Amino acid sequence: MSEDNSLNAVEFATELTIAWLGNQNNRVSADDVPAFLRAMHATVTELASGSSPTDVSSGDASSGQEFTPAVSVRKSLASKDHIISLVDGKPYRTLRRHLSTHGMTPEDYRSRYNLKADYPMVAQSYSEQRREMAKKIGLGAKGRAARSTAAPVPAPKPAHRGRAKSE
Repeated sequence: MSEDNSLNAVEFATELTIAWLGNQNNRVSADDVPAFLRAMHATVTELASGSSPTDVSSGDASSGQEFTPAVSVRKSLASKDHIISLVDGKPYRTLRRHLSTHGMTPEDYRSRYNLKADYPMVAQSYSEQRREMAKKIGLGAKGRAARSTAAPVPAPKPAHRGRAKSE
């Protein structure tokens, strides 16, 4: 019977992984698929056995694991065009989606590598591009316009409409 449970767990984990990979919103490299499948199988097995859940995917700083960054923090921020991930050492314009594929939030990432709270998640040039685009389409202009016009300008008086005066 235990063989049936393990076989079912493997099949179920495989089906869940296939469904996850089939979602077009999930972008993952082929190297990350086996790790995800292992994590999925461990989770399914834990749920089937009724044991307490443990964090299989990321292992945050509170679990006592030490994580070695792929590059130094200084090197990760060396370019204005991209941020190099401390997880895999690859450049990204924004880290949020990359971190979500590894099951982390920006707060988890910062705590995992002992980063300051102001460590950026977006490359500087990308942030500037987005800022310029927002200004170009007028986002936030309503608030600026309201602050710049402190005193309303009175409307011009309408022209007198009536009979002309005779002299």
